[in-house]
Amino acid sequence: MAKLLRGIRGATTVERNEAGEILAAARELLQMMVEANGLDPADIASAIFTVTPDLNAAFPAEAARELPDWQSVPLFCATEINVPGSLKKCIRILLHVNTERSQQEIKHIYLRNARQLRPDLSSGKDRPIL
Repeated sequence: MAKLLRGIRGATTVERNEAGEILAAARELLQMMVEANGLDPADIASAIFTVTPDLNAAFPAEAARELPDWQSVPLFCATEINVPGSLKKCIRILLHVNTERSQQEIKHIYLRNARQLRPDLSSGKDRPIL
């Protein structure tokens, strides 16, 4: 079967606008997205990281650079639109991956308070739905 380009979404939250906490949360989310979907970094076409406007202590993409074999993956950071009443202190990731998996087989990961963004995809625990 030929590989197709698919998107894998994930989100998490942090308690404080601190570099170490942002990087640790982004790293945890990335690792869970990779594990849940059986990804090889060579198959990741690119990754987009966004943060809510209240997070500016670190670029979450820095966490990816700490992972093995992610040095060649194109990464991009941006700020989410500041919609009144939206979830605060949130980090979102969109991975573009080349995979043989169908859309229905893709596992999107939502952790901590970000589970409320997609309760239909969240198990209620900080582990991916497998």
